[in-house]
Order: sequence, then C-alpha cells, then structure tokens
Amino acid sequence: MIPLELIGVRVEVPANTPMMLLRESDGQHRLLPIYIGSPEASSIHYALEGVEPPRPLTHDLFLTTIDELGASLDRVVLTEMRDRTFFAEVHLTTEHGDKAISARPSDAVALAVRCGAPLFASETLLDEHGQMPPEEPEEDAAEIIDEFKDFLEDVSPEDFV
Repeated sequence: MIPLELIGVRVEVPANTPMMLLRESDGQHRLLPIYIGSPEASSIHYALEGVEPPRPLTHDLFLTTIDELGASLDRVVLTEMRDRTFFAEVHLTTEHGDKAISARPSDAVALAVRCGAPLFASETLLDEHGQMPPEEPEEDAAEIIDEFKDFLEDVSPEDFV
C-alpha cells in the first residue's frame, strides 16, 4: 500500500464537476484525481475547514455509530478502478476482529478526514491510473479556491436530499 495525502477538492472547468485530488506522499508524488458528487465534495471541504454543523451530517453520523459500536476507523484504501469507477475500502478495528467495508472513495475520504485516518492506494491502482505532476502549476491556489467558493455558493440543501 502506498500512502496518499488529500490535496483538496476543486471544481474542474469547463464541466463544473467536483473532484478530489490525492497525491502519493512519497516517491514520485503521482496524482490521483477522482470525480465525485457535489454533496461529497461539500462534506470533504467542510471537514477540511473544520466546519461544525449544528446537527450531524451523514458522515458524522456514521463515525459516531462506529464509535458507539466500539470500533475504530483505522485507514482508507483506494483499491482499484473497474469500468471507469474507483473503489475503496474502509478498514475498521472491532472487538470481533478487523473488517474491510467496500465504499465509494468520496465517502471513505470524507470519513477519514473527519477522524484523521490515513489514506492509502494499492500500488497497482497508482501504477495504472496515477498521473505525474505537471512541471508548472496550471492555476494558482487563489484561483482554485475562488472556483470552489463559487461552487459552494450554488449548493443548496436540496442537493443533499
């Protein structure tokens, strides 16, 4: 398994599609961009910014449930891409042993960000789908942040139903 770091979430233009960008922590620093849904992008962004919702959101509820059941989320592993769809596993430690639960990468990362669990990818996944970082940044950080703020302004509560 290869350690990853979450670079952040952003909106890809011109399609206006949210994505999360992961990077290999060591070695070649290959990038792994994954397109995700708007609610998951918002959830990850809020967790990265430390926003505390007045009531638990779905990912908060799930982590509370894990904790109340006496389990802990140890790590998230992005395992493969099949039919243009990424797959991940949420690894839990329980009193009955270790468990790996299949999950969408966006949900798994949203959970990991909230509890500080490390992110990993299979070597095969990065070998097949990892991208070498560009020589020069395409956009500066301020422009990326502005794009994402514009995206968040257009998100409504109905998007989470």
